[in-house]
Amino acid sequence: MKHINTEKQFNEVIESEKPVIVKFFADWCPDCKRMDMFIGDVIDEFSNYDWYEINSDEVKGIAEKFEVMGIPSILIFQNGEKLAHQHSAYTKTPESVTEFLHEQLG
Repeated sequence: MKHINTEKQFNEVIESEKPVIVKFFADWCPDCKRMDMFIGDVIDEFSNYDWYEINSDEVKGIAEKFEVMGIPSILIFQNGEKLAHQHSAYTKTPESVTEFLHEQLG
């Protein structure tokens, strides 16, 4: 998973012609650390997509712009548009994240 460090970099990433997956997180978030324990297997299953992560505390304003109210959250972007959003309450297990990605990406 590649780390996004700036708003400019984020904007370039989401302009992709194929869907990209972005995980929003923060260093202080216990659920984010729990997700980190299983996300590797999910990434392996969806390895044909580019994965990114953005620390919502480091890059200000993007989480608010895309209505990320809780973390971790998984968002899918394509051509600069948000296609799908899995809110934090539903990102607690590998099964829920995998199911979301299968529903959205096929």
